[in-house]
Amino acid sequence: MITTTGLTKVYRSRDRETVALDGVDLHVREGEVYGVVGRSGAGKSTLIRCVNLLERPTSGTVEVAGRDLTALAGRSDRAGSALRTARTGIGMVFQHFNLLSSRTVRDNVELPLEILGVSGRERRRKALELLDLVGLADKARAYPAQLSGGQKQRVGIARSLAGDPKVLLSDEATSALDPETTRSILQLLRDLNQQLGLTILLITHEMDVVKAICDSAALMKGGRIVESGKVTDLLATPGSELAHELFPVGGEPSGEGRTVVDLTFHGEAATEPVISQLSRTYNIDISVLGAALETIGGRQVGRMRIELPGAFEDNVVPIGFLREKGLQVDVAPVAGDELVKEGAK
Repeated sequence: MITTTGLTKVYRSRDRETVALDGVDLHVREGEVYGVVGRSGAGKSTLIRCVNLLERPTSGTVEVAGRDLTALAGRSDRAGSALRTARTGIGMVFQHFNLLSSRTVRDNVELPLEILGVSGRERRRKALELLDLVGLADKARAYPAQLSGGQKQRVGIARSLAGDPKVLLSDEATSALDPETTRSILQLLRDLNQQLGLTILLITHEMDVVKAICDSAALMKGGRIVESGKVTDLLATPGSELAHELFPVGGEPSGEGRTVVDLTFHGEAATEPVISQLSRTYNIDISVLGAALETIGGRQVGRMRIELPGAFEDNVVPIGFLREKGLQVDVAPVAGDELVKEGAK
């Protein structure tokens, strides 16, 4: 549904160049929720603004729903009629709501339809329908100043759906909200994804957002995508940096001559008492140094860091037992060494 190929964006001021995007290749499948994560300055906001050509890429292509938007844009800085038409199929939700304070909630939702020349009666009907969809049917005559932050964002979401888009872009839509409101907005986005068949591309710096609703994710650094894939597949990938960010587990060995192992549970293995089975089978004491358990896509997924007595060579058989039980196994390094990617074997 969304494909970028070799996407670059270079900002120039006087004799200085800043590379915001450096050859980004991205593919978002139809109907999925795709999250792009990374720290500030990674290029996330530039990427999402290039997808609907609010920012013109320096080079590369952007295709949405099979249409090459970069070809439609031409060389002019102003959007032509073909690009404006294509953009009606792309909704966008902003971090700071961007509502007009002088307009009522209903009027804010009607604004895109007004620009498109839709008749007043049809605008009102559509706006009320969308407000009902986002749970704000009773706020149609209210003004933005009378709403909470979560309600304002729901208005922003309703407005983004006015043109019946197939794609919804979310630019840090929950970063200004409290945790409880964030959860409700994320649930609304997931419901809209399922009810309307929306393809959603969202950017965030919050890993909890990815864990809550994303089917796939990409990690950006320095204007590049350094890792991407389905969230469940990434969690099963040995040494995945994104999996480590999603499920951080810590803990230092209690002393010398110990083996520290990072485990990833997914599928049926997440519900089995594998650690207690290991302890009984090999009569060894196991220390749990850290653990995290989440539900991703309706499936329990977890990570755990454990400590086994003895050096790695003494624990080859117990580690093999863990792999046979369907666990992803990474042996943590001693200071200065790289991760031993046992799970790849």
